[in-house]
Amino acid sequence: MKTYTHILFDLDHTLWDFEKNSEETLYTLYEQFGLASYNKFDCDSFYRKYKFVNNLLWDLYNKGKIDQQELRESRFVKTLTGLGLEPHEVPAGISEAYTDICPTKTAVFPHTYDLLTYLQPKYGLHIITNGFKDIQYIKMSASNLHGYFGEVVTSECCGHKKPDKRIFEHALERINVNPAECLMIGDNLECDVEGARAAGIDQVFFNPEKTKTKLRPKPTYEINCLSELYEIL
Repeated sequence: MKTYTHILFDLDHTLWDFEKNSEETLYTLYEQFGLASYNKFDCDSFYRKYKFVNNLLWDLYNKGKIDQQELRESRFVKTLTGLGLEPHEVPAGISEAYTDICPTKTAVFPHTYDLLTYLQPKYGLHIITNGFKDIQYIKMSASNLHGYFGEVVTSECCGHKKPDKRIFEHALERINVNPAECLMIGDNLECDVEGARAAGIDQVFFNPEKTKTKLRPKPTYEINCLSELYEIL
């Protein structure tokens, strides 16, 4: 089995459970901003619509088609107008409230802490994320993840987003290591797997939903649970 010296992790959807934390936040906002009073959608519909819109916008952001400001300003407008509200009915401050609350949530995927405690003495652990710097640091601090990691490389600071291989190359320069010594773990086939491969880094596709994929060549490894990393590392 190949020997690695450094492990690179994506954060959202890989360690920090974005969907669970976002769902909790959206249920809070539904109550806080009195969205039930419009009598047009329930809380579950609000969550599902936001998830759909947010995923589309993040895909555009990752491809460089929109910027951070547009993503943040448009996601609730598109969500709520898509559910039947007029633009002027979208509550002021709801986007800012989401940004304030969600990063303070602490849900992580099963086995996260035990795995990181196991890996930390054996490898250099680092984060590579397209998430925004200020938000990612709050998430890592709130969920007690920060102490496990050395470098935290964000696209915002680097100037390049995954899957651009330059963000991986930037991380390698910061760590001062060869790509063959690294392993990238993430949930996104394009951003994490193909991006790492382009930089010469082996990949682990984290696929908890067991989604069938047609990516060729296949990732170096594929797992459905973080506990499976014990067999690789």
